[in-house]
Amino acid sequence: MFIGFTHRPGAAEEALIRGAKGEIHYTYHLIPAIAATIPEAAIEALQRNPNVTVIEPDVEVYALDAELDEAWGVKHIGAGTVHDSENEGYGIKVAVLDTGIDYTHPDLDANYKGGWDFVNGDSDPMDDNGHGTHVAGTVAAEDDGSGVVGVAPGASLYALKVLDETGSGYFSAVVAALEWCVESGIQITNNSYGSSQDPGELVKEAFDNAYAAGVLNVASAGNSGNPPGRGDNISYPAHWDSVIAVAATDQDDSRARWSSTGPSLELSAPGVAINSTLPGGGYGEKSGTSMASPHVAGTAALVWAADSSLTNEQVRVRLQDTADDLGALGWDSKYGYGLVDADEAADVEAPPSTGDTMHVASIDMTLKSTGPWVRAIATVTIVDTADSLVDGATVSGSWTGAVAGTDSAVTDSAGQAVFQSDKVRSPSSGTTFTFCVEAVVKSGWNYDPEDDVETCSSIVVP
Repeated sequence: MFIGFTHRPGAAEEALIRGAKGEIHYTYHLIPAIAATIPEAAIEALQRNPNVTVIEPDVEVYALDAELDEAWGVKHIGAGTVHDSENEGYGIKVAVLDTGIDYTHPDLDANYKGGWDFVNGDSDPMDDNGHGTHVAGTVAAEDDGSGVVGVAPGASLYALKVLDETGSGYFSAVVAALEWCVESGIQITNNSYGSSQDPGELVKEAFDNAYAAGVLNVASAGNSGNPPGRGDNISYPAHWDSVIAVAATDQDDSRARWSSTGPSLELSAPGVAINSTLPGGGYGEKSGTSMASPHVAGTAALVWAADSSLTNEQVRVRLQDTADDLGALGWDSKYGYGLVDADEAADVEAPPSTGDTMHVASIDMTLKSTGPWVRAIATVTIVDTADSLVDGATVSGSWTGAVAGTDSAVTDSAGQAVFQSDKVRSPSSGTTFTFCVEAVVKSGWNYDPEDDVETCSSIVVP
């Protein structure tokens, strides 16, 4: 159940739930609520509490299943042309909320930057189903000359496991994942799952708040449509205004007969016989609006990489305005604004450039101890082509090894951005902290990672 409160829940609210013999699963900051399992006999008493605003069911959700030339959808929407212009979505953070990702797959390993398993409550979001790995490949499979290539092969992938090995899960995990995204600076979420049941206002509020925080949410429209394309059968969360709902089309640009329709439909994308990555280093075809959604998420990454100054709302409008109209003239309930067009969408006028280029000059690592606690500190120095220090640049990166997480910081007058890892209690000798730079952004400047003196650096506990 979701228990909503008049204010952000804390120790008192958690004690209230435990006093009702409830088991707490998540205490949220993104919305004023707690997700918990509570006895049915306790619900009425909780509803009478003046600090409780609403109690709503935790609705179950399900995965929605039904090289460039090997990935027809990526080629069909014009992503290959964007890649030829040297835009591969480098450094844009895309979170895949799904069954996890096989981050050892040779077409995904370099782009995988971390994540969390909200099903099992640990930091290892390995895919035990296959759905999430397939979706991730469409977003950002590497452009390495083998296998398949994703829409944004330079994007940074984050795996947030909210569905179990059967492809099912609950919205309580989804809300926790959204909260993780906001706190971790994720720019785009792909949500290839859904439910025909409205989960209520608290879950809607979570998506609304994530969108207000700058996250662009993309979701599969659902596979509950009928051949004539009648009715409103868009699934949740795609049904809401803060989420881009994506329908599925085939190689002839015809709507898949099972693709959901309705007034909240926004865009269409390839979703029939999509070839992408599978666990264990393999490849295979899947169909569904689950396969269509990551085409749009990847295209959004290309747009953002073309102009980092855009807001999530501006990226969204760009996707709408450049879509290739299908079906009835203009927007319609079967195709939305039309087929997403990566080539047109990413052809945005970049902000004026100073003509200068910046890169990472160094990453200096140190250890800091406070009692039994140890953390690593990474100091990243950014310079231009003349080796002059660059201030005001936003550096984004990730920690791996002893800790996992993402962070961003702005360079000071000395051209330095400082990052601190999470603390580790009494780490053993040989424990390694690693920090990697993923993106450097400053208006009017170009970041060239090929000029980096180093991109990752590590320090080992003696």
